[in-house]
Amino acid sequence: MSADPSDPSPGKRILLLGATGTIGRATVRALVEEGHEVVCFVRQQPAGGTATTLPPGDGFPGGVAVRHGSVSNPESLLRDGIRGERFDALVSCMASRTGAPRDAWAVDYQAHSDALKVVGEAGIGQMVLLSAICVQKPLLEFQKAKLAFEQELMASGLTHSIVRPTAFFKSLSGQIDRVRKGQPFLLFGNGELTACKPISDRDLGAFIASCVTDESRWNRILPVGGPGPAITPREQGEKLFALLDRTPKYRRVPVAMMDVIIAALDAAGRLLPRLRDKAELARIGRYYATESMLVLDPETGRYDENLTPSHGSDTLFEFYEQVIRGKARVERGEHAVF
Repeated sequence: MSADPSDPSPGKRILLLGATGTIGRATVRALVEEGHEVVCFVRQQPAGGTATTLPPGDGFPGGVAVRHGSVSNPESLLRDGIRGERFDALVSCMASRTGAPRDAWAVDYQAHSDALKVVGEAGIGQMVLLSAICVQKPLLEFQKAKLAFEQELMASGLTHSIVRPTAFFKSLSGQIDRVRKGQPFLLFGNGELTACKPISDRDLGAFIASCVTDESRWNRILPVGGPGPAITPREQGEKLFALLDRTPKYRRVPVAMMDVIIAALDAAGRLLPRLRDKAELARIGRYYATESMLVLDPETGRYDENLTPSHGSDTLFEFYEQVIRGKARVERGEHAVF
């Protein structure tokens, strides 16, 4: 049986999914810093590995337990992850790797839906979910899959927190090498079509961890961005050139060109199914090139930085400087646009 989530004792017992990603690792660290006991359920190690703790050298604090199994198999989660033990909350930082339709519905929806049923059977009374702010305007399959599970979680009766972060530092750092090599900074349109309030892994991990005990964040959808004003792609480029002491040089990519590419991939996908996923990835790229990662005002239908809560202290431009100096590295996902 789980403990009452309102129990004032600081330490809770947490089962965490998605621990091996950058945000998952940051969340593990934040949970441990808050005094929680963390058990991470991750994919089975190759060749029958038997490690029982996550290595501190990989960014995890010592003593964090790791259990292996299949996140897409509810029986494995119950048998290999929970093991009949008491947990106070499930925290999920799990997400599909590519955003392709089959992957998205298998992970962003189905794996979470199965986990929710297991949580109910195990008597775990709380779930904290890492979602995404882009589900406000669901045009893509991965957004629809995430939104479908959000709705399922809200209807479950569990104490829940649905965290919808804005842009991540790693997603906005892919052009550092381009500019360093003397190549132009790519802009979609005029570079001012979109804006975001990027949040670091560390600040986001701390926010997710706080949802376990902060009652003001229970049973709510929680959009969250980083500190400071919203930043456009052109402003990102200007700062990057300044940090590298380079003369600004831009190349504009017309949005219409992306539409042509998507149409061509859609047509080719009718004959070559493997191109269907490429078409979806192109649509994902177009979405992020034309939609701001800010709260969408339901009254005006516009993205509003003033409605987008800020959290933490890390800034994108500080991260750029750390990467340039070799003090940080960019870990980008398979869905990176460039």
